[in-house]
Amino acid sequence: MNALVVDASVVIKWFIPEPGCAAARRLLAQDHEFHAPDFLFAETGNVLWKKVRRGELETTESIRMISDISNLPIQTASAHSLAAEGLRIAIATSQTVYDALYAALAARLKCQFVTADQRLFRALAANPATATHVQLLA
Repeated sequence: MNALVVDASVVIKWFIPEPGCAAARRLLAQDHEFHAPDFLFAETGNVLWKKVRRGELETTESIRMISDISNLPIQTASAHSLAAEGLRIAIATSQTVYDALYAALAARLKCQFVTADQRLFRALAANPATATHVQLLA
């Protein structure tokens, strides 16, 4: 079983039928140990909230999904423990500290960070310090 860091852009595709969801679900079905910063659950909750506000999702369905997401076997690391390295990566790549925390965790675990966010992937892949730890969901 190999470790992977996943972000909200991947996790949400495990539950919402949108572009890339088939690839995300294949990833989920494989034998991986998933990791993320602890704010992943707040971040996915925010995505669900936006979908409810836009009328793309019913409230009851969003509540069920966040419960299911909360029960996923994802090992979390505290944002507190990743903050300094996340800030360094954010400054070096011009990305948010939130996004950089995923890359910091992947570097700490010496594994891949999988994201469906193409802009984030390009920024991290262009930086020698993070390029070896980032993978675009395919």
